[in-house]
Amino acid sequence: MEMVSPAPDSLENETREVESVPETQFKTQLGELSETPQQTITTANKTSLDETIIEIESSLYIAKISSRAGGTITEFNTKGYLTADSQFVNLILPNQSPNLLLQAKDLDGNNLDLESPWEFISSQPPSIIKEPFVLEFRKEVYKSRYIYKTLLFDPYNYTTIVDIDLSGIRNDIFRDVMFGWQGGLASTEKNSVDDKSYFKAYAYMGGELEELKGKPGKVEEKKFSGETEWLSIRTKYFTSSLISHSPADVRKSALFSSGDSLETYDAYFILDANTIPSFTLFLGPLEYERIKNLGVNLDSIMDFGWAFIRPISKGVLYSLKLMHNHIPNYGFVLIVFAFLVKILVYPLTKKSYQSTSAMQAIQPEVSALREKYKSNPTKLNQATMELYKKKGVNPLGGCLPMLLQMPLLFALFIVFRTTIELRAEPFIWWVKDLSSPDIIVNLPFHIPIYGSHIAALPIFMVVSMFVQQKMMMTGGAQAAQQKTMQYFMTAFFFLIFNSFPAGLNLYYTLFNVLTIAQQKLVPTETTKTE
Repeated sequence: MEMVSPAPDSLENETREVESVPETQFKTQLGELSETPQQTITTANKTSLDETIIEIESSLYIAKISSRAGGTITEFNTKGYLTADSQFVNLILPNQSPNLLLQAKDLDGNNLDLESPWEFISSQPPSIIKEPFVLEFRKEVYKSRYIYKTLLFDPYNYTTIVDIDLSGIRNDIFRDVMFGWQGGLASTEKNSVDDKSYFKAYAYMGGELEELKGKPGKVEEKKFSGETEWLSIRTKYFTSSLISHSPADVRKSALFSSGDSLETYDAYFILDANTIPSFTLFLGPLEYERIKNLGVNLDSIMDFGWAFIRPISKGVLYSLKLMHNHIPNYGFVLIVFAFLVKILVYPLTKKSYQSTSAMQAIQPEVSALREKYKSNPTKLNQATMELYKKKGVNPLGGCLPMLLQMPLLFALFIVFRTTIELRAEPFIWWVKDLSSPDIIVNLPFHIPIYGSHIAALPIFMVVSMFVQQKMMMTGGAQAAQQKTMQYFMTAFFFLIFNSFPAGLNLYYTLFNVLTIAQQKLVPTETTKTE
């Protein structure tokens, strides 16, 4: 289905609720701009211009800009990130309709023809831009009266300043004009299903973040009233975000999902024609420092987990990047990081394993009490607590230190799964991408949760987990039950971790190995203290 953005006056109803309408009704609603006979597209200058394609290359990207709609980005290839077949990642969908789209009506309610090619009036860029470079386009709407649009490219960042000048025709057009990003972004990952799970559109206003996650086959729209600071569309690792330089000039805004198989989104502002709209377009990777340095809270679209985990997640990311400045391979960075985390949590885990060992040592006495007071639960509880007190054992001592580590473990899980710094980063041997499963066998069928492959590192991870659990098993009547649970947990974790990124499995495997080594040492230390 061809993407067409809603007309400016389609935002009459101010709401923060998602609105779902049948596709036929939606087309009728959008068709107010062009489908009814009395609203034919008008342009004073009937001479059609040929499309001009301008290539912009910097140290970060290679972009192709079409003169359609006064500067449509038809390709945006990032030099620092490659696809699975070693090509530059292109963020723009093929055969893209105009994305930096401006729409306006004349005073009779007819739509101006602003999607066709505009006149390119600036000089051609050099082979590689090394300083800010401007592309300027103009559209003759009425005789000798023009709309101007300029795009100022930053060679050392992924930002482009977009300025729109309506002053030459503002007295001849309807007050509301629309400007935004149309057509979403391309999926850039080999696993498109996982990539699309992160696809969303966002609006930021008054310190609050609104989002829209589309559903297949369902047209949805979120509409907002009042000033909006920025609108954003993201994939797992990349974003297209339009930041208003004057949010007070934004009258309304909206997010739109077509419900198509590509999961494309539109995000647009409704502006006053009497203003001179100016925006910053950030089109590029979700690198935390770059996003944060924009100073508009755009990093709020990045997934760092729940509020209480976000500071830990950001600290983990900062630590990994800092170590990568000295260790060029992120796989070895993760190994060093696992050692550092193990040293950090050593006092907690030492206390936990000593408590577990002490509990195992008194299990025969606990079993004897259970046999003695099997018909009197109250007396059993009293006798058991007295035994714990006499032996100096805390039954919660093995659990509490592990619970205190959970925020760190959640943070590691989130960062390793979503950070672009690990994207397509190799380790050694068969591990070619730390952000994806290290597949060694592809299966001819798909298993829910498990996937359609077998990865190697999850095997090593569950083997280390199996050994660790076996070392913690108690004897006696509970042994059989613990053994059954051990086999179940091993199989369960393999099913889950088989689809996790190799970097995450590498970390957990090494952490388990270090834990096994620690468990070997802790009982000896306990014996000495006794």
